[in-house]
Amino acid sequence: MFTGIVEATGEVLAVTDDEGGRRVRLSTPFTGLEAGQSISVSGACLTVEAFADGEWIELFLARETLARTFFDSLAVGDRLNLERAMPADGRFDGHIVQGHVDATAEVVDIERAGASDAPASEQGVYDGDWTFTFSLPEDHRAYLVEKGSITVDGISLTVAARHDDRFTVAIIPTTYEETTLSEKSVGDSVHLELDVVAKYVEQLC
Repeated sequence: MFTGIVEATGEVLAVTDDEGGRRVRLSTPFTGLEAGQSISVSGACLTVEAFADGEWIELFLARETLARTFFDSLAVGDRLNLERAMPADGRFDGHIVQGHVDATAEVVDIERAGASDAPASEQGVYDGDWTFTFSLPEDHRAYLVEKGSITVDGISLTVAARHDDRFTVAIIPTTYEETTLSEKSVGDSVHLELDVVAKYVEQLC
């Protein structure tokens, strides 16, 4: 299990198509890794197959993973969010994140809160919050509520506003700078994982 608190980002070093899927090598600062352990890569729970401590990890993407994510378009140089699995005695800072991508969505709009009100000399360097708006696939809309939790590319976020076909989140400067959100543009794809508690409630009711 994960918490949606991104620990680092990794750069795609190599992509190799293999029988039954695709093998990817990512740079990583993580040490003390073990083959077979789980790691969240932009919200998708993957298994470490090989590694060089503090340098890189190698992961295999099965066809099912490629079909449900934007990893089918990965290229060398792309950057992805990384989080190791939460230890049993660790601090729970985000929300329950399984690393199971429910759907891909699209960046609909990006705004820098307050930037337009900053003095002309500060335009472009204002360090206020960001507002991101993402599309919301029709068959997943029932699981999203205002002020509820949502995982976007492995990042635990709070829904600021929910509309019929989209939702908005507020991004603080630290999250913007330390995750891949700073590299996203309108039209780019992101991974969504909906709140698993909402899924269980639906099933039980």
